[in-house]
Amino acid sequence: MKLLQLTDIHLTKPGDTIAGRDPNENFRKALRHAITHHPDAEAIFITGDLSDWGDKDDYLRLKAEIAECPLPIHLCIGNHDERDVFLAVFPEGADENGFAQTVVPLTEGTAILLDTWGPDTHAGFYCSKRQDWLDRELSNATAPVFLFMHHNPVPIGIAPMDKIMLRDADGFGKVVSRHAAKIRHIFHGHCHLPLAGSLHGVPFSAPRGTNHAGWPDFANEGNLAGSDLPESYAVVLAEETSTMIHMIEYGYEGTVRQEGSPDYADWDRLTMVR
Repeated sequence: MKLLQLTDIHLTKPGDTIAGRDPNENFRKALRHAITHHPDAEAIFITGDLSDWGDKDDYLRLKAEIAECPLPIHLCIGNHDERDVFLAVFPEGADENGFAQTVVPLTEGTAILLDTWGPDTHAGFYCSKRQDWLDRELSNATAPVFLFMHHNPVPIGIAPMDKIMLRDADGFGKVVSRHAAKIRHIFHGHCHLPLAGSLHGVPFSAPRGTNHAGWPDFANEGNLAGSDLPESYAVVLAEETSTMIHMIEYGYEGTVRQEGSPDYADWDRLTMVR
């Protein structure tokens, strides 16, 4: 089973840029790249910051873009979004409590999309209502389960980023711990960094994002750091006993070289070009 994860697309008013990049064009470029190179993907999951300012026009344009995509696309919201505005455009994304949470059956298991949004803050939240909902859905879900969310559920060791991580991490972690045997992987965004780790034995990962890139400045105590690294998305290859994740830097414009053969018999020190 192949899944694709895009994150932090930050759609904004046409013509506006973020860090000198056009997030609308970079999102379209990501979709074109994904459709061209991964038409066999089962679905695309976008893990939040769909809009940069939570404007309704951004969600309307996103809905139009999705309608043209031949692959199913499923959406999480992030701190830059506005839940009420998002659900006004995508009402099918709401759970029974009014949170933007959904369950998606997969050919191999289940995807659960989580709402970590909170008002007037860049930090994430996962309150007791949301925890109860997730606990129930995990109990009912067919394994393996793949969780998709925006905020990082553990500290990444960079002070300004950790100030805006998931605030209800302990409660969320307890739910994950109870169902750890069933959860295959957690996918998040928010940090604009390629990340990997584990929570109660459950692996998690994040790609960089489809527009502006972060930088792991461990000495910076106050400000988030940015860079000009290429835009990216993730390709997820899931089999019965394993999960492999690639970060695809579709924004890279340099040369891709063919460097030798994987066949050991072809490795000749005198004739190989390095």
